Amino acid sequence: MSAPEQAFRPPHCPNPSCEYHRNPTGWAYKRDGFHFRRFDGRRIQRYLCSHCGRSFSTQTFSTTYWLKRPDLLLPLLKTSLACAGLRQMARLHGVSPSTVALQLGRAGRHCLAYHEHRRPRTPPTEPVVVDGFETFEFSQYWVTHLNTVVGAESHYVYATTVSELRRKGRMTRRQKERRKELEARFGRPHPRSIEQGVCEALAQVLPEGSTGVIRSDDHKQYPPALLKLRGREIQHEITSSKAPRVPQNPLFPVNLYHLLLRHGGGNHKRETIAFSKRNQAMVWREAIHRIWRNHVKQLSERRGGGTPAMVLGMNEAPLSWEKILKERVFPSRIELPAPVSKAYFGRIPTRQLPCARAHLLSYAS
Repeated sequence: MSAPEQAFRPPHCPNPSCEYHRNPTGWAYKRDGFHFRRFDGRRIQRYLCSHCGRSFSTQTFSTTYWLKRPDLLLPLLKTSLACAGLRQMARLHGVSPSTVALQLGRAGRHCLAYHEHRRPRTPPTEPVVVDGFETFEFSQYWVTHLNTVVGAESHYVYATTVSELRRKGRMTRRQKERRKELEARFGRPHPRSIEQGVCEALAQVLPEGSTGVIRSDDHKQYPPALLKLRGREIQHEITSSKAPRVPQNPLFPVNLYHLLLRHGGGNHKRETIAFSKRNQAMVWREAIHRIWRNHVKQLSERRGGGTPAMVLGMNEAPLSWEKILKERVFPSRIELPAPVSKAYFGRIPTRQLPCARAHLLSYAS
């Protein structure tokens, strides 16, 4: 047995039904043999919970648990931040596009749970900036709005939700007819979806009974969304969406994050064949960018300045992806708000794919 495995101590029972899953105080377990990992032949120690009888191993607490190619998770995650599409990543690493999609889904879910586990629970001491990132899924007839809440001073990305939009802008007569055909077949997005999405995002950041300053542009659905946040004292500051997007703009922190998201995400280019086929996959990939922005990337490429998490006092130094992926985060051990739970378990629908697979695996994250 290797030295790291000898030093390893299971932090809790991995069985969500066990009373020692959330609180391991007084938990007892024992060694229960070992098995050899098929991927690299490494010997893996197994354990047995003395309370519920669940068998598990050191690998149960790893982010690569149940992966046939655990060596791909970190390289694919880094490649996804470099504006590559699924097929480009598949060719680069010599695997199928479906393997890439499944691995990025695993990484995205881990980032969602990691963010929810680490994010501040107290109301922000800084103003927060709200704006929407416009992209599309499946085709340009199905527009998606990623409602984003970013700290005005720290640039920390607090929350993101999804809203469906109807295709807008200049269209030919044939395009209008095609939009009408698709909406008759699959339904039309709710006209107040941004209002609902912004309300859900801000509710995660501003708990009931808190006060805060919210900055946004002059979108018509933002004021009704703020009215839904009952039990909170909110000061709403509005900046014209036509104002130059320079550092002096009060909305610059969220504009900068959206710029980085479009720059580093191949699925968000204006004209591309690498677009996301499902909003669900888009959310998982956005979670990777969110963790990168909050914990890995410094505020300035040239001058440094620390990461947004360092500005908030959450970390003392930028984190590496190896450290972020070191331990598996169990969603059953943290409180997931309804929008985050929906995103984590793959329940964000796509109208054109009503039978799309949700994340229902009992053991793998």
